[in-house]
Amino acid sequence: MADEGFREFVQLRYGELLRTAYLLTGSTHAAEDLVQSALLKAYRRWDQVDEPMAYLRRALVNQRTSVWRRIGSRELLTGVLPERGRADGSAAHAERDELMAALAELPVRMRAVLVLRYWEDMSEADTAALMGCSAGSVKSQASRGLARLREVLRPEPRRAGDVAEVIA
Repeated sequence: MADEGFREFVQLRYGELLRTAYLLTGSTHAAEDLVQSALLKAYRRWDQVDEPMAYLRRALVNQRTSVWRRIGSRELLTGVLPERGRADGSAAHAERDELMAALAELPVRMRAVLVLRYWEDMSEADTAALMGCSAGSVKSQASRGLARLREVLRPEPRRAGDVAEVIA
């Protein structure tokens, strides 16, 4: 009976979990791996899980943090982004790529706070409970994360003198 309930849950919520994992990892393949490992942990305890989505969100965040700690120092970050956009020049696609690249530059916990608060639309208290920290920590991480995203996504406007130097 638990197997059928788990199967139905996965069929209904897999896309949601995959989107959250993608936002946490920035990679389709890493997101799929993250969801699979979280589902495996949930399956083992399915009879004891009261709120499956809360349990799985926490498992996603914890697993991502754990993986980052293990291999984070081996990842190579580059200053050059791959070409963005599609052949049709979709501006929305390019903006999404730019946002994903900016999210990828954030520390794992800060990124997790932003994903849970603004993508999953969780309250500060729920995010804090899920991440095992205080609501104040969630607030500060969200504030700093949004500030860093603004810096990356909106370059500083140039002054009139700067423009004159470029033109000359």
